[in-house]
Amino acid sequence: MSAHNAFAPHPRERLRVGVVGLGMGKAHIAGWRQHPQVDVVAIADTDPQRLAALGEELQVPGRHASLEAMLAAERLDAVSLVTPNVFHKAQTLTALAAGCHVLCEKPMAMSADEGREMIAAAERAGRRLMINFSYRFSAASRQLKAQVDAGVFGDFYFGRSVWHRRRGMPGFGGWFGNRAMSGGGPLIDLGVHRLDLALWLMGHPEPTWVMGSTYDPLAREAAAREGKAFDVEDLASAYIRFANGASLVLEASWAAHIAEAELMETRLLGTRAGLLQRNLDETYRFEARIFSDQHGAPVDSLLRPPTGTAPSAMHDFAAAILAGTPHPASGDEGLVVMRLLDAVYASARSGEPVRP
Repeated sequence: MSAHNAFAPHPRERLRVGVVGLGMGKAHIAGWRQHPQVDVVAIADTDPQRLAALGEELQVPGRHASLEAMLAAERLDAVSLVTPNVFHKAQTLTALAAGCHVLCEKPMAMSADEGREMIAAAERAGRRLMINFSYRFSAASRQLKAQVDAGVFGDFYFGRSVWHRRRGMPGFGGWFGNRAMSGGGPLIDLGVHRLDLALWLMGHPEPTWVMGSTYDPLAREAAAREGKAFDVEDLASAYIRFANGASLVLEASWAAHIAEAELMETRLLGTRAGLLQRNLDETYRFEARIFSDQHGAPVDSLLRPPTGTAPSAMHDFAAAILAGTPHPASGDEGLVVMRLLDAVYASARSGEPVRP
């Protein structure tokens, strides 16, 4: 366990939380509010109209134009950073220096080097750093992980984890398509989730080399027609080899000539059984399946999701802080993902395998 994951229980019975960035930040507020001992007391956004509207809608008293203003005015225990990727490192360092635990949106940063700085800052501050790998926290994913931990699958030796969209590019001219702001395209936006999910289920084997490719024919043509800037990929793929001999194929796209509007699936093959986590009906509902043999005959099992809403990443982070227990999706695990993303892009540029 890293130093920033080893803490005494929180000294008070409740957590005071602030959320920065109200695009996806609204979902973070709902996630924090799942825990009965959390109070979301402040929000921050550079758009004053959105700040005022969501502050009223969600009944959050503290409303600020920036993270710095929020930290200066509020007494906070933790913050969610839901801002463009280019700001993750600097805002994490600022929040940690103010004594806050940090839940940072994925990807962790713009590079693995930035991620290392964030982890070191958390250790110096004696505060926690968690990355919002939200696809771990669905009911289907949690069910599969329980089966993995019970030894149902044996040793995983091959996997394929994908997120493809037929046409799902962010608006041209925005920060998602600007490499200087985002660090990359669908690989760093969508693929990061499917990569983390696969690594988590596989038990985080150590990666040894990566072969990657990136493409942009559909987005480049569409951006040119609209006269807008766009300098990231619209599809990326990678082959990842691990020290234990296992391998993983990773694919992510914002635009591809496929049947589905939205296709998400992670398949892992183990020595005893295989698994599948996928979205249903091209939506954000998921199912989990197990494939095995019993007495020489193939058996397919559908894991029935429990009733109710699965605990969010924010809920689990709050629970860990309050109890003084290790939190999920640590900065160290975020760094492994960031190393692999860096390696995919480096390999795509060089045309050669890269050691992450």
